[in-house]
Amino acid sequence: MTAPGGEAQDAVRSVAEDAPVFVISVAAELAGMHAQTLRQYDRLGLVSPGRTSGGGRRYSPRDVALLREVQRLSQEDGVNLAGIKRIIELESRVEALQARVHELLDELERSESRRIAAEAAVSATYRRDLVPQRRPGSALVVWRPRTDR
Repeated sequence: MTAPGGEAQDAVRSVAEDAPVFVISVAAELAGMHAQTLRQYDRLGLVSPGRTSGGGRRYSPRDVALLREVQRLSQEDGVNLAGIKRIIELESRVEALQARVHELLDELERSESRRIAAEAAVSATYRRDLVPQRRPGSALVVWRPRTDR
């Protein structure tokens, strides 16, 4: 026997995270809200679902999870809708920045690998007798006594 909402949960898990597949009534049921609440959240820009060519809303599993988070922040933490919108915006920005950091780290790793390969290729083409050898240097220091005393 399946727990209440279990079948709905299984449906959410079997769909790609960003696939806009749920009509508003199904998304409302999955999130435990009224469809009118979802419309209001869309108008406020809290959760913006995908749209069909005819303008109908289509919610993804990610949208449903976000709806649940909005509900949790509102009911359990007492955050108002303006605060929730700001939290969502900041979390989205953090995710984008983290993705960019990973991209830059990957690019840095590739560049470093190319640099190491280029150095190895250059040093392999040198003949041993043509490579300048570093010799210990000597420095000349001129000392003059101070005459201002």
